[in-house]
Amino acid sequence: MTAIFKFTNMKPCCRILLPSKNTLFLPRSSNFLPNPNYCSAFQLHTSAPSSFGLKAILGRTNSAWGQSRIFSSSRHFNFSNRSRTPFLVARDAPDLRNFSASVESRANDKNFDRIYVQGGINVKPLQEEKISADERVEGGVNVRKSEWSREVGKEESEMEKEAWKLLRNAVVTYCGSPVGTVAANDPNDKTPLNYDQVFIRDFVPSAFAFLLKGEGEIVRNFLLHTLQLQSWKKTVDCYSPGQGLMPASFKVRSVALDDNKFEEVLDPDFGESAIGRVAPVDSGLWWIILLRAYGKLTGDYGLQERVDVQTGIKLILNLCLSDGFDMFPTLLVTDGSCMIDRRMGIHGHPLEIQSLFYSALRCSREMLALDEGSKNLVRAINNRLSALSFHIREYYWVDLKKINEIYRYKTEEYSTEATNKFNIYPDQIPHWLMDWIPETGGYLIGNLQPAHMDFRFFTLGNLWSIVSSLGTPRQNEAVLNLVEAKWDDLIGQMPLKICYPAVESEEWRIITGSDPKNTPWSYHNGGSWPTLLWQFTLACMKMHRTDLAKKALDIAEKRLFLDGWPEYYDTRSGKFIGKQARLYQTWSIAGYLTSKVLMEKPDAAALLFWEEDYDILENCICALSNSNRKKCSRRLAKSQILV
Repeated sequence: MTAIFKFTNMKPCCRILLPSKNTLFLPRSSNFLPNPNYCSAFQLHTSAPSSFGLKAILGRTNSAWGQSRIFSSSRHFNFSNRSRTPFLVARDAPDLRNFSASVESRANDKNFDRIYVQGGINVKPLQEEKISADERVEGGVNVRKSEWSREVGKEESEMEKEAWKLLRNAVVTYCGSPVGTVAANDPNDKTPLNYDQVFIRDFVPSAFAFLLKGEGEIVRNFLLHTLQLQSWKKTVDCYSPGQGLMPASFKVRSVALDDNKFEEVLDPDFGESAIGRVAPVDSGLWWIILLRAYGKLTGDYGLQERVDVQTGIKLILNLCLSDGFDMFPTLLVTDGSCMIDRRMGIHGHPLEIQSLFYSALRCSREMLALDEGSKNLVRAINNRLSALSFHIREYYWVDLKKINEIYRYKTEEYSTEATNKFNIYPDQIPHWLMDWIPETGGYLIGNLQPAHMDFRFFTLGNLWSIVSSLGTPRQNEAVLNLVEAKWDDLIGQMPLKICYPAVESEEWRIITGSDPKNTPWSYHNGGSWPTLLWQFTLACMKMHRTDLAKKALDIAEKRLFLDGWPEYYDTRSGKFIGKQARLYQTWSIAGYLTSKVLMEKPDAAALLFWEEDYDILENCICALSNSNRKKCSRRLAKSQILV
């Protein structure tokens, strides 16, 4: 067998820009002094809590200096033929004393106290390692090529070649290594604002494209660098949000040093610079989803098993599963906390956040390692999955039959057995919906709160509900039936509408605050976003409706390349390029490429979606056998599946 030799070498190290009063310096020991040829400054500014112990810089191992305490342990090499660590999935219904979804401040558990001190500072000397020719080396880790990672025999079209060229040109490097892609890379744009930054949500389709192409190094680097940013102290007007918050974006900046030298630093934005100062709730959820996809498509499950990565997952979940005043299992968020990052009336419990939350919970349940510190967390995950699944399937779903039921609702019911549990007034049903809803389709509404249902169709939330199996199989099929029946409205001349319909006139003034960017049928207010194409393709492939995905791809191919890969399109049918749309938008390019590769590699696509999980349905937490309630989430969900 042909063999090559690989040496574990150190790359130049850099700093993460963490403005804080508490600055940690590494000890002035010969073991910690860096090679001056590689690094001009070796301090890491951080405000990590004391329970995390000493944190070293993101680094590689080298005999000249100490091993990073964050990214330590030599077991992360040569994992390709190693079996995975068993993971815990609780199947039994929990004890009634454990109904709370809270993680009980698990950041103070003993496991968290030790989490960053494992591995020590001893480093093995530079070693020669033999690897086979069918393996590749990425980020210091051997990753065996999967079948779907190999080049497809089909020759790429000129449009695909140009798209790959543009995507690679959008790559951002940090200390010589790729760490993400900028949001837009228009050479003629003189005022990029924050479009020259790496956004977590924007990078996801780029990451999927690279992973499906067999290029995992950039994704691995992205996951680890953003994980390091998670511990940064975030403050807006003297107030700090939860510890597990992931940044919305980051930028690589050059900072001047003495003697005309410069150093690269990572400068994160957690929302303190964003329009409206809104924290990015979806960033942590996307990070967990991408982490699972990376393992599935590269075989590098060792990344998930690392102590620092396990801690990052737990911190995000701790933030999401904390107890509060809410009576519902859905996440309560402010307006603008997801892809729709401006005021659009989605505050409360928007579907997009709930579908990503559900996906992140399922990902976490797969990836959390089996240990004493994770048992309570896994129990909380299972409880939340069961409650969230029932809540969305039962209360967010609308079709012709359900709308007719709401139309006949009685109000002001005071009873545990009330039919109209949220006191929805029938007059809330918009006139457009009565004529628009087809007989054979349905969808999950955009939001649900007391006395309020947002009947708008939000594409991302519905598509990701299909991908994650948040909806029942019957509901998932009905969503695609609706898209097919209302093709001109939701696809039109450019896929896909971010929401339907647009809010107009007085409603627009009240809901958006007269936002000049979110005018009717523009941007987030009914605009058409090509990046949603990859999620539509994945949903269609799961439901065996590739005909719909192919049809949408054909429409996009007619215009995207010629129009310069716009961020979004305007008008009711998506006829015009958006009035403020950036050209050469990276996630428009990546969304198209990911869709194309997914269609060519169905085996890889099958690794990225979830089938119905009957363990979730069995995990009934409402203890109906000891109560007088009539409905049970487990029984209802099972009955829906059998329909």
